[in-house]
Amino acid sequence: MGYYQASFYSLLGLCAVLLASQPTRRNELNKLAESRKKVTRDDQHPEENWYKVYALVMGADWLQGPYLYSLYRDEHGLSERQVSSLFATGFLSSAISAYFIGALADKHGRKAVCMIFCLLYAMSCFFTVIPAVPLLFLGRILGGISTSILFSVFDSWMVTNFRERKLVEDGCDLSRTYATTSIVNSLAAIVSGVASEWLVAVTGSKKAPFLLSAGLLWWALQLIWAHWTENYGTKPKEPSDASKTYSVWSTLKRPSILALGFASTMFEGSMYLFVFFWTPTIKSVQKSAGELPYGYIFSSFMASSMAAALIFNIVMQKRPFKYSRLLVGILLAANFCFVKLAGPKTEDATFWLFCLFEACVGMYWPCMGYLKGRLVEDEARAKVYSILRIPLNIFVVVSLFLAGDSKRFNKVFSACSMLLTASFGVVWAAGLKDNMP
Repeated sequence: MGYYQASFYSLLGLCAVLLASQPTRRNELNKLAESRKKVTRDDQHPEENWYKVYALVMGADWLQGPYLYSLYRDEHGLSERQVSSLFATGFLSSAISAYFIGALADKHGRKAVCMIFCLLYAMSCFFTVIPAVPLLFLGRILGGISTSILFSVFDSWMVTNFRERKLVEDGCDLSRTYATTSIVNSLAAIVSGVASEWLVAVTGSKKAPFLLSAGLLWWALQLIWAHWTENYGTKPKEPSDASKTYSVWSTLKRPSILALGFASTMFEGSMYLFVFFWTPTIKSVQKSAGELPYGYIFSSFMASSMAAALIFNIVMQKRPFKYSRLLVGILLAANFCFVKLAGPKTEDATFWLFCLFEACVGMYWPCMGYLKGRLVEDEARAKVYSILRIPLNIFVVVSLFLAGDSKRFNKVFSACSMLLTASFGVVWAAGLKDNMP
């Protein structure tokens, strides 16, 4: 067994131990019963259908990632310039559509927009496998719109559903929901990575993962249609456009929201740059003979992320400190990773620094999700979440344009460290001024 394989299985073992130590809804129900509160005891978890749908849509997303670039270059025969234009089109599409998508979801229903997502993303998959440049660009446009929905409207539906159904009285906890969602995402990534590699090996075509992705999206659409209830920002009967506009912009002007928006742009932007540059970085310091096992390396990253989410669940169950302080710690740890990656490094050190950064990602998602869930009002949640993603997409497009050659990763990592330094300072200051959770 090679070094990377052993590391992956060791990380999986750590995840198994942490999973066995997780706080559960059943334990919370027992506590509520002992305190003589009225609780609903039901063997079916009230958020089961959320986790099922989220696993399917994230699995569909992860299936495409490993082979998108290779499909464009190797099977479709596109030039490097065309591929870069396609990726930039996706990010620009996401940025431009973000504002309108949030507003539509809040007004016409988040369940409906999530169902539209399934259709749009499936269409994107079909256009991606057709070797015609206009259709490939159309696929990227649809993919960008879909990504904007995936990372704003789904989250908005979940938080509002949690509050409207008063799931805290049924033994649920929003912090634990976010942590479990992050765990589901990591598991979906690991399974999808293995499945996509197997599909390509069996079929001999890199189109197969995209077709399976479309199938998962159709399955998710059926579950949403059958099991989700609709929720809105402003109810359809309420003529409150002016008050809603005020709510959106007054929310966005608050120091805590501005700080979270800045931190999410810097951290998630650094994460996207990491996705683009980790392969050339680890290849540049390779000392081991032969081809690097990229599948095991990627799976190790996802296992690190899952382990961190499991730790988050255990630690934050008792609320030993504020979530805003934890976010500062996550940003500091991520900054440390990029500082070290920007300097001289060995192959082993590079691998474990990447794993540490992925652990930061695993804690970041539930922490940031919980903070936004607490600080943003349900009335305009999807719109606010979507607007907060606009600078992120612009940041990634500009960064890729300025970075240029993939061999300039040291300068990219150095820039990421400086931006993360600024972000944890902003979050710290906002926490002192605005009394963040």
